[in-house]
Amino acid sequence: MTLLEVKDLNVSFQTPDGTVRAVRGVSFDVEPGRTLGIVGESGSGKTVLTQTLLGLTPGAQVWGSAMFEGANLLELPDDELRKVRGAKISVIFQDPLTSLHPLYKIGWQISEMIRAHDRSVSKKEAATRTVELLRRVGIPKPDTRANDYPHQFSGGMRQRAMIAMALALEPKLIIADEPTTALDATVQAQILDLLLRLQQDMGTALIMITHDLGVVADIADDVMVMYAGRAAEKAPKREIFYHPHHPYTKGLLESIPSSSASGGRLKPIPGQPPSLINLPAGCKFHPRCSYAFDKCKTGDDPVLRPVDDGGAHESACWLPAASAGLSAEAEKLRTETAALGHEPAPAQGQPVGRHRAPDSGANEPGPAADNEGSVA
Repeated sequence: MTLLEVKDLNVSFQTPDGTVRAVRGVSFDVEPGRTLGIVGESGSGKTVLTQTLLGLTPGAQVWGSAMFEGANLLELPDDELRKVRGAKISVIFQDPLTSLHPLYKIGWQISEMIRAHDRSVSKKEAATRTVELLRRVGIPKPDTRANDYPHQFSGGMRQRAMIAMALALEPKLIIADEPTTALDATVQAQILDLLLRLQQDMGTALIMITHDLGVVADIADDVMVMYAGRAAEKAPKREIFYHPHHPYTKGLLESIPSSSASGGRLKPIPGQPPSLINLPAGCKFHPRCSYAFDKCKTGDDPVLRPVDDGGAHESACWLPAASAGLSAEAEKLRTETAALGHEPAPAQGQPVGRHRAPDSGANEPGPAADNEGSVA
């Protein structure tokens, strides 16, 4: 059963320089208990896409549909959308220091969020629930730390507090907008493990926005690769890592730093993403694509089409479906991807990732909560 179904979502902004087409005809589904990873370079439309679903892009011109529990989120009045935000769909933002109010205690902010959606909860009950939430996300001495201000928490602890706030009302969908970008590798792994454990406990659907393919290898079930405001490729995680079809997806994989013994130089994607005001003709990736031919430059912008028999793997590229993998470097890509987690490279056809194999059902419990203390 589909929890969220987005169809042909378009988002544009009017600026003095022209119309910014931030999101162009994006469609995707999210099912309960599963994780969709949205990947792409900065400016590809990942954040605008998800914030539009919750009415967080004021001034934007929006059309399309986003069906959630029988209602189109894009057409809900503001008061109805407020009832959805936080209670049924929660957001974990990239920088918790700017998302948490600096003049209010952490515990008070979580308690107020609970009471804002359920006035039948007393202040005492909300405070008790807040302490339990902080304990659940691994914050030591939660009854004491609830009385601290955001600046007294380290980066990892602030992100845990944001996760506690996101989980307060047991939402059915969590949108995590690059929640580990500003954290070091150890704390990043702990936060990802925490999200996985909580998702399993609650059966919550998760949308993970990231530019880090290592995060995708850890946590996603399905992946949507975005470029210039549009979906370039959609597939189960195994297909994205083992059989990439779109040259942009292949370029992202080839640009992963490798710590393997074989080493080798990085292969960056040449050029820059296009301006969303003056998009090139044809395929928007063709100026950076080594596989481009005449149709890519002068034809229509390709739309997603199946590249496998089941139709689960789709790519917006004019290359034939038989080119999935694109080159003999597929095995090398597997080796480099495995190096993200410092694990031995899997044999051909075996899964990759640091904590969870693609399409596997179970996850091992994550490490114990970090012992980060106050920075004050």
